[in-house]
Formats: sequence, C-alpha cells, structure tokens
Amino acid sequence: MLWIKAFHIVFVASWFAGLFYLPRIFVNLAMVTPGSVSERERLIGMAQRLLRFTTMLAVPALALGVWLWLGYGFAGGWLHAKLLLVALVVVYHYSCSRLLRQLAAETCQRSHRWFRWYNEVPVLLLTAIVILVVVKPF
Repeated sequence: MLWIKAFHIVFVASWFAGLFYLPRIFVNLAMVTPGSVSERERLIGMAQRLLRFTTMLAVPALALGVWLWLGYGFAGGWLHAKLLLVALVVVYHYSCSRLLRQLAAETCQRSHRWFRWYNEVPVLLLTAIVILVVVKPF
C-alpha cells in the first residue's frame, strides 16, 4: 500500500502543478493586445496541451486515491471533508476546460485580475486537503 500512496502523492502533486500554471496562462491570454494573433495562438496551444496533460495526471491521482480509500477503509469526518474538497478540485479542473474553450473562441469576458484570483483557488484547496489528511482534525 505504501507504493500506491507514494504514486498517489506524485500524481496529485503533478496534477496540481498543472492546475497552478494553467490559470497563469489564462492571465496572459486575458492581457493579449487585440491583433496579437500569433501570441494568442501560442498561448492557446500551450494551455490546450497543459490541460490535456493535467487531465491525464488527474485520472491516476483519483484512481489511486480510491484504491487507498478502499484499501485502508478510512472513515471519519476529515475524510468526508477531504472528499468534498477533492470533488471541488475536479469541478475546478472542469471549469478550467470550459474557460479555455471560451478563451479559444474569444467569448470569455473575464479580466486578467479575475484570473489572478481564480488562480488562487487550487492553492487554497490543496492546503485544506493536506491539513485534513495530516492533522485529521475531526
């Protein structure tokens, strides 16, 4: 089970690395000056590749998490709270894909300031998840 836990941590860390960086690309996209087609296309391409890669990392992270849950049979309020936060991470990941589609179609009306705040969400979620797993406050 320790191997499963180790790989779960690696995949979760990698998944979150993508979730930390993808909205930073969105900030840059929101700041592209009108008419800068090549810059915009380059950033869209980067974001699309990063989203695909991040999604590929999320799948084993989630699968290994379920394996650990079934293997250890953890119970308690902390686990329910953690699972809720993991569900919010999945929703955030999905919202990134929706925002990227809007940015690619040039229908997104969000400002670079909004994306800067949006970029902080995964940091807060990861912090709360780590505290719940390590401290098990309830």
